[in-house]
Amino acid sequence: MTFNLMVDGHCDTLTAVESQNRTLGKKSPRGQLDLPRMLAGGVNVQFFAAFIAPEYKDRALKRCLQLIDTFHAEITRNQNSVELALNSGDICRIISAGKIAALLAIEGGEALAGDLAVLRIYHRLGVRSITLTWNGRNELGDGVGEGPNAGGLSVFGRSVVREMNRLGMLIDVAHLAEKGFWDVAETSRQPFAATHANCRALCDHPRNLTDGQIEHLARTGGVIGLTFVPEFVAEEKPDLESLLRHVDHIASRFGPQCIGLGSDFDGMDTFLADLRDVTCTPRLAESLLKRGYSCSEVSGIMGGNWLRLLERVIQ
Repeated sequence: MTFNLMVDGHCDTLTAVESQNRTLGKKSPRGQLDLPRMLAGGVNVQFFAAFIAPEYKDRALKRCLQLIDTFHAEITRNQNSVELALNSGDICRIISAGKIAALLAIEGGEALAGDLAVLRIYHRLGVRSITLTWNGRNELGDGVGEGPNAGGLSVFGRSVVREMNRLGMLIDVAHLAEKGFWDVAETSRQPFAATHANCRALCDHPRNLTDGQIEHLARTGGVIGLTFVPEFVAEEKPDLESLLRHVDHIASRFGPQCIGLGSDFDGMDTFLADLRDVTCTPRLAESLLKRGYSCSEVSGIMGGNWLRLLERVIQ
């Protein structure tokens, strides 16, 4: 069975395109995602992250603009097969035309340089989602890498959440310390997402979410994008079956409506054998159907749940 909508909430391909001298339009022997492989795998909505690596923290704004320029150049170069999506209407129009809808995201709120005006400019440049922190601390708050004593959102971080609500941007709490998660929950008037994370109950990694966090996402209309990064899937012998257990855990406790995909393709050094690149994504749908999930439930997990959230937040 094929699905008309498959959404991936996170990839690091912009960084890979730049660092590996790749282009989105050509199938590459390197990495995990490009347009030919997306078309082969049926993934037709993709969040592309402009990742602010730690070495760029002192010049994060410039670095972010460089990656945004790479994104727009690739979209223009491959306009026959991919288009920038600015809202949910764009997504539906683009995929109906047989193209890939590309959403632009930023991974690391240090790119804002402590200024809400910069956030508004990013929005004008097409950015529709921001991962508030990476693993460390920035002006918005603490990432999970700050350890058990990590703090929550700063005053500026709360103002960013409120302004993102006003602009119609998706707040991403992946990498954010748990206290920050609850600060977002308290501050945001809109549902939000963890674009690439799994269940801490099954894999005790700080990047994964607790059941309490997942329950909040499920109850408020948010989404957890399950990631294919092996160390977030299982502590021993991570594989597709291990990833499916994360789906089972969430679906049995909170319902499948909060589950999406957030592969983190091109952001991992190792990969699950059955999900080595984007062409393998349909295997996940096939496995879910064999596991007894209904077509409607699988359709939601593969993309419908993401679209519902985006229709509410970025309209």
